[in-house]
Amino acid sequence: MTTYKEFHRHSIESPEQFWGEQAKLVEWQEPYTRVLDYSRPPFSKWFGGGKTNLCHNAIDRHVAARGKQTALIYISTETGEEKRYTYKQLHQEVCSFAAVLQELGVKRGDRVIIYMPMIAEALFAMYACVRLGAVHSVVFGGFAAASLAARIDDAKPKLMITSDAGMRGGKAIPYKHLVDEALKLAEHAPKKVLIVNRGLDREMALVHGRDLDYAELKKAHLKADVPVVWVESGEPSYILYTSGTTGKPKGVQRDTGGYLVALAASMKHIYGAQPGETMFTTSDIGWVVGHSYIVYAPLIHGMTTILYEGLPIRPDAGIWWKIVQEHKVSTMFSSPTAIRVLKKQDPAYLSKYDLSSLRYLFLAGEPLDEPTARWIQDALQRPVIDHYWQTETGWPLLSAMPGIEDTARKFGSPSFPVYGYNVKLLKDDTAEEVGANEKGVVAVLPPLPPGCLSTVWGDDERFVKTYFSFFPQRQVYTTFDWGIRDQDGYYFILGRTDDVINVAGHRLGTREIEEAVQSHAAIAEVAVVGVADQLKGQVPVAFAVVKDPSKVASAAQQSAMEKEVMDAVDHQLGAIGRPARVHFVTLLPKTRSGKLLRRSIQALVEGRDPGDLTTIEDPAALEQISSAVKRG
Repeated sequence: MTTYKEFHRHSIESPEQFWGEQAKLVEWQEPYTRVLDYSRPPFSKWFGGGKTNLCHNAIDRHVAARGKQTALIYISTETGEEKRYTYKQLHQEVCSFAAVLQELGVKRGDRVIIYMPMIAEALFAMYACVRLGAVHSVVFGGFAAASLAARIDDAKPKLMITSDAGMRGGKAIPYKHLVDEALKLAEHAPKKVLIVNRGLDREMALVHGRDLDYAELKKAHLKADVPVVWVESGEPSYILYTSGTTGKPKGVQRDTGGYLVALAASMKHIYGAQPGETMFTTSDIGWVVGHSYIVYAPLIHGMTTILYEGLPIRPDAGIWWKIVQEHKVSTMFSSPTAIRVLKKQDPAYLSKYDLSSLRYLFLAGEPLDEPTARWIQDALQRPVIDHYWQTETGWPLLSAMPGIEDTARKFGSPSFPVYGYNVKLLKDDTAEEVGANEKGVVAVLPPLPPGCLSTVWGDDERFVKTYFSFFPQRQVYTTFDWGIRDQDGYYFILGRTDDVINVAGHRLGTREIEEAVQSHAAIAEVAVVGVADQLKGQVPVAFAVVKDPSKVASAAQQSAMEKEVMDAVDHQLGAIGRPARVHFVTLLPKTRSGKLLRRSIQALVEGRDPGDLTTIEDPAALEQISSAVKRG
């Protein structure tokens, strides 16, 4: 099959045959007996009966033929470090880390929380977990103690792995005190904390008997050879928490065999990459892109992967392109937000380096606007491919697929449904398919392809209720995004249908931020909306009602209260959840039944028509919102 349409059709009409062919890209210790078991909709079980291991497929199986090839390049422009690890050296580092985990009692099925900066040891830790059949849950280093505690209590980990500090913009960001606070808040705190000490936090306090130094424990395991634990295809490989419309984060549970096959196939068909080449993904390991396309997929494909700690503009705005030149990067993956940051810098940096090795720049995380896409493609003189996916899918859902066919691309569009995904645009009220250029909810007819979430950790009911109950008329997977498909079949993503906002590619539930704002004792009520932002795509903006209006009577009082509220959010969620602005009002716009009119608030802030207001309880509430926005 040579055309995209034929390839996609085959994947939808004959999924078992199609995915059976893709499964040959990886190694199985025991062959699977059934490609797909869909006897309990909407739960999909892929490659049942098969036994395999992510670490074996990414590292061990390459050592014989690629032992001397560089597997990992760690670059930190924060500390000035650069380290290379061959496949053979990476194998030893992972075995040593796995031996330390074994010494601490970690075994198959145990959960391990990893709360670490972008350092090589974070990647070793992830691989050590899957090597042992343990389930890692990486928590982004920017989350505050309360958010970390919530994830600890949901996963109930055997062990926590952390570091003394991360670095950003030349400043150390201590982690350990947040871990200490989170463990005090959590009901299911692990008994041991393993610390990779970078020497960045001289004031780090250790808890005797609980906190352990990785470097010290590693000394006894420098030449350890820890055998791979073969796991069933359906066993979980990791949990990754994502925001929802409720305050409690959802633990996206990923299987092993399906994820492995999906990633292997994606490197070939979507990214068009070759073994032996180098991939540079600029994400963080705390996000799904980091899991899939820094840590796992490039190595599964026999490539070199780059792990980068630093900013896109430090030491200057040419750093990423310098890395592309020096390491002959063939495939690069970044975000629209990062490109918009670079757009503000001196354009000379974009033509300073030799980018002839770079085949494609892939962008994902939030909708890619046409001006940004056109600007970076013209500047780099390299093809830019926009694609669309979610934490839940684990790999792209909409994309051009140059590994299959180099189809024409349209700026602002992530092109077409990826093989395996039976994508439909449905009317939100009737679940009927929409026509060309009509707005609909982006949905996928099940079964979901391999690599997508298998359930919500510990909560099958929430999995069904969240993702498959949007339409009462039919059981389909809902992305909660609006989209349109033009007359040529190209898809365009328009934004969320729910109360989740997309800040620089990172999803935040408005409810989570509202709860954090209300943790401030002076706040009686709050509404948070996502507002369009030129740089980040969206930013949260809060409208708060204070218990005592006299405390925000003057501009100076309002400014002081706004800072206090932002500090409260920092403490609860971390800076990632901080609203761009907090406006103070005396009442919030609601329907007569008490429902917040978030859509109307959002429209007013963005200068749009607030829509049908026939059910509003008090029109004066919207006037206050409008006045607050005008005051700035």
